[in-house]
Amino acid sequence: MKLGVLGGTFDPVHIGHLVAAVNARHTLDLDQVLLVVANVPWQKAGARVITPAPDRLAMVRAAVDDVDGLEASDLEIARGGESYTVDTLAELQRIHPGAELYLIVGADLVAELDTWERSDELRELATLAVVNRPGATVSASDGQDRGWRTANISIPMIDVSSTELRARVADGRPLDFLVPAGALRLIRQRGLYAGAR
Repeated sequence: MKLGVLGGTFDPVHIGHLVAAVNARHTLDLDQVLLVVANVPWQKAGARVITPAPDRLAMVRAAVDDVDGLEASDLEIARGGESYTVDTLAELQRIHPGAELYLIVGADLVAELDTWERSDELRELATLAVVNRPGATVSASDGQDRGWRTANISIPMIDVSSTELRARVADGRPLDFLVPAGALRLIRQRGLYAGAR
């Protein structure tokens, strides 16, 4: 089994996340890509208010509901406490013995990987799948220089971020077509992000 792991806060999930996930699945011929929702994202905790994990998980589930090969995962939420990718990958290896794991990350995160919890152990658990947009200056070879097994994933230029989407809500601008329709319906139903339009 070849299993992709795309972890994140997903606050909110957006089309860039899904484009990265489906392109990684296609390029690497993955059986499945798990979008793993962080319980307490240790690098963001205390820096800003984070939407409760059950709401973020519900958004991701709504976003991938009809997308073949993508699945929302509550693994880190069920485990509780701060979310560390190394713990998640180790747990996935226990659940799926012999599976090949691919950690899907944006090119912008490659330089930060050495700051992640138990990064040496993390390197042994998965192949690093680096998602590059046109014009990116980082590639999988940058991960190889740090001792990772790597693969490149190319996606179209989609300039959207969860930070920008929260700012759009604060300014009263719509999220339509930036957030998957199912997730947007849930955001509106639950009144997340100050009553997103």
